[in-house]
Amino acid sequence: MKTVFVRQERCVGCRHCEVACAIEHSKGKGLLSTIQEETKSYPRIFVEVIDNYLKFPNRCRHCDPAPCMQVCPTGSLYRDEQTGSVLIDYLKCIGCAVCAMACPFGIIQFQKIQKYEMNREVNAKCDNCIGRLEEGRIPACAEACKTSALEFGEANDLIRIARTDFTSRMITSRGAETEVPVIPENIRAFQKVMEKLASLS
Repeated sequence: MKTVFVRQERCVGCRHCEVACAIEHSKGKGLLSTIQEETKSYPRIFVEVIDNYLKFPNRCRHCDPAPCMQVCPTGSLYRDEQTGSVLIDYLKCIGCAVCAMACPFGIIQFQKIQKYEMNREVNAKCDNCIGRLEEGRIPACAEACKTSALEFGEANDLIRIARTDFTSRMITSRGAETEVPVIPENIRAFQKVMEKLASLS
């Protein structure tokens, strides 16, 4: 399944993703027109900042199974079979906020939707830029991210790349070439202890 993978260590808190998201979900699809629209378009991704140091772009994970879908009393949340994205039928949403209580990541917020002239706020969580995906484009947040903190692709491929990058950084930090595996002294000591324990049994 293709998804947006968060590389938290690369996020600098610039909030380009938030701006791109708000523009993508506006009527005019442009920065100036978005600012001037009567019903404001708000981002569906949120850059959380902790202690002015740690930054994390928090967005819908499109879980499978999705707790928000499981608890929705009107069935307004559903999964798109092609992309695996959890989407909302805004006309069915009654704004009861049960989905927000069930969401383990705290990303569901309620707002008026540009597409429909409704006088009520509904669940306006990330829709994975479904329109862009259908056109063969990537989600607006990933496209706007200048540091590649948000990457779009196959989940397992992105995880494999992130794991390889982490391993390479760890090896390099020990002063070795990335091709030569260096076992840190504390790990060697632990392995010796485990070998000794194994020989006693």
